[in-house]
Amino acid sequence: MHSLTKKDFLLLLVVAFLTMAAPIILNPFPAGSGLAQFNAGYPDLMQRFVIFGIFAIGFNILFGLTGYLSFGHAAFLGVGSYSAVWMMKLLSMNVIPAILLSVIVAGLFSVVIGFVSLRRSGIYFSILTLAFAQMSFNLAYSVLTPITNGETGLQIALSDPRILDGANAPSYPNLFGAQMNAATTLDFGAWSFTFSVGYYLCAVIMLLAFYISIRVFRSPFGMMLRAVKSNQQRMNYTGLNTKPYTLAAFVISGMYAGLAGGLLAAMDPLAGAERMQWTASGEVVLMTILGGAGTLLGPVLGAGFIKYFENIFSKINDNVLHGWFAFMPDGLEDTLITLIHPFVGKGWHLTLGLLFMLVVIFLPGGLVEGGQRIGRVFRRKDRNAGSVEADAAAQRNTPPAE
Repeated sequence: MHSLTKKDFLLLLVVAFLTMAAPIILNPFPAGSGLAQFNAGYPDLMQRFVIFGIFAIGFNILFGLTGYLSFGHAAFLGVGSYSAVWMMKLLSMNVIPAILLSVIVAGLFSVVIGFVSLRRSGIYFSILTLAFAQMSFNLAYSVLTPITNGETGLQIALSDPRILDGANAPSYPNLFGAQMNAATTLDFGAWSFTFSVGYYLCAVIMLLAFYISIRVFRSPFGMMLRAVKSNQQRMNYTGLNTKPYTLAAFVISGMYAGLAGGLLAAMDPLAGAERMQWTASGEVVLMTILGGAGTLLGPVLGAGFIKYFENIFSKINDNVLHGWFAFMPDGLEDTLITLIHPFVGKGWHLTLGLLFMLVVIFLPGGLVEGGQRIGRVFRRKDRNAGSVEADAAAQRNTPPAE
């Protein structure tokens, strides 16, 4: 499809199937069972899976291909959110103009930051991007309060003009009349599946973003970015100017972040400065490394993994644990809960940190490398089984010695 190789096309089909069927796949346990705690098929969480997947896909184009580690990408996420909310306040509650503006403004913002930051490389580049992000965060809280509404955050109000909507302006973001919070729930026995308009809009946009990332990875431009990561100094010695390539990668990555910020605002029309904080930039770094930097699917897997832990494991409290282990004797139950308690609920960061350490130590290529290793094991078994069957067939066809 449009110059995709067979392997890439199959990968795109797999991602499309998993994304479209996510409301079913992420609800494997019956609604009333104790394991329903681990279901993740509700709209708000699924939207975060795909939105932060877009954020991580864009970051991977910069970090995975060029090796430039940015700690300031949250600035573009926040700029995208503010732009989208302002568009919905002034022009229309239709999410399309808001999303387009978020991408454009984030792209312009990233040109300025990238032009300055890319004058340095390595740790100095990372520190510069972090400084720009923190300046943006503090400006949103103080000097730019008339634009950002400071600590309260920018919100939709009934008094907003919304020029295109007129007197019959809808009160919630919509896609040509279909509200983003509209959802349909289907019950099949003990299972319940929710299909949301907002989620499927985010999912379609993520698939487009994923397709574009494939084209970037396989293009001559992507090969140049890999060459920059391999040995930028050698490229400079040959007389090739690498700055336009790295700046283009930075801007594309920033536009992806702005798109993610615009989608966050489209799903929930609120923009706050906390989206620009350095922790948000660190989170996308973790997503990319955990999934597999430089791979196509890794950032999406890493984003889903971290958001799953953040939303599912953080809700497991002592009451849930007591419900799970109620069949045990009281002393054993209390001891087991005491041991598990630090790793769930408010301590979910500890579990995530331990898993991140294990992945970095034993799977330097991230979750994608883990999947590749499992695939190689099964292929080796298939080859061994095939060779055994071939030997047996050869022995059966060998005539007996006279």
